[in-house]
Amino acid sequence: MPATPVPRRALAVIAALPLLALAACGYGSQAKDDDTVRIAAGAKKIDGLDSVRIGYFGNLTHATALVGRQQGFFQKELGATVAQYATFNAGPSEIEALNSKSIDIGWIGPSPAINGYVKANGKNLRIIGGSASGGVKLVVNPEKITSLKDVKGKRIATPQLGNTQDVAFLNWAAGQGWTVDAQSGKGDVSVVRTDNKIAPDAYRSGSVDGAWVPEPTASKLVAEGAKVLLDESHLWPDEKFVITNIIVRQDFLKEHPDVVEAVLRASVAANEWINAHPEQAKAAANEQLAADTGKPLPADVIDPAWKSIAFLDDPLAATLDAQAAHAVKAGLLEQPDLTGIYDLTLLNKVLAARGEATVDDAGLGVR
Repeated sequence: MPATPVPRRALAVIAALPLLALAACGYGSQAKDDDTVRIAAGAKKIDGLDSVRIGYFGNLTHATALVGRQQGFFQKELGATVAQYATFNAGPSEIEALNSKSIDIGWIGPSPAINGYVKANGKNLRIIGGSASGGVKLVVNPEKITSLKDVKGKRIATPQLGNTQDVAFLNWAAGQGWTVDAQSGKGDVSVVRTDNKIAPDAYRSGSVDGAWVPEPTASKLVAEGAKVLLDESHLWPDEKFVITNIIVRQDFLKEHPDVVEAVLRASVAANEWINAHPEQAKAAANEQLAADTGKPLPADVIDPAWKSIAFLDDPLAATLDAQAAHAVKAGLLEQPDLTGIYDLTLLNKVLAARGEATVDDAGLGVR
């Protein structure tokens, strides 16, 4: 998708924004290594490695990681190599943890993966697999907004400047013919960057009229009286778009491919179990969320949220490329070269061994 390059000064300002989020979020919470109790007697370390550090968000769109941990899929595949965990609130902090070698492998959204890859000139990470699609909705105050055209002139929350949902909403608004300044959020519709944790309070107070947000935040707002106006999946071919990918440090992938392959086997097995046992998987994900955050999600939030997320191994690479083009169009990203962001070799090895179809990197793989 052609677009006018953004001046490098603007890009520098945009690149600095994640550092502000990092200062607020830190490197994430180090979770207790509860899966060590599932190490089988006689199990051996893979490649002699003591442990592998796995990062993810306390978010339903990261349920592959939640379930993989809670049900012991990771530890089973890793043998006596201990699975250690860290949870994060935002993509920039997880990318920083990856860059500082505080984690080895992580579950993350497309925008922070793109931004992290571009900022490091393609030298820090690889996307090695998919995890989830969907789970993003535009929810609104039904007393103020009853149709898509009513969104014009209203205040709509997105989680963070330049994050995956922020880019998606700006692109959708542009498609309606509306003009919005991406940096300030001002224009024909006001974009109010609001952390997902406080979005329900912002909605309740009336400071925003709606939000373009991932699950479970969307369903939390619905529980406050909001209505779903649009499911983002309806805007994509086959109603699929990447919301969560698996990334790895390039040096770790090079040095410990057998460990990375084991984690991918666990991820594929977890997704298979999730899709075969949706109710049990939902309960397992909620149990891990409770352990990570201190409380489970109530039924009126987790039930609708769970139904809107598809768990799959395909990273849906073409949709990530489209999301990057949307960020460029919005003026949030200079035209990137994403060649090499994917290395799906090990994932396709795992899939082929299971007799499943291999997946495509949309021409953005390692050459």
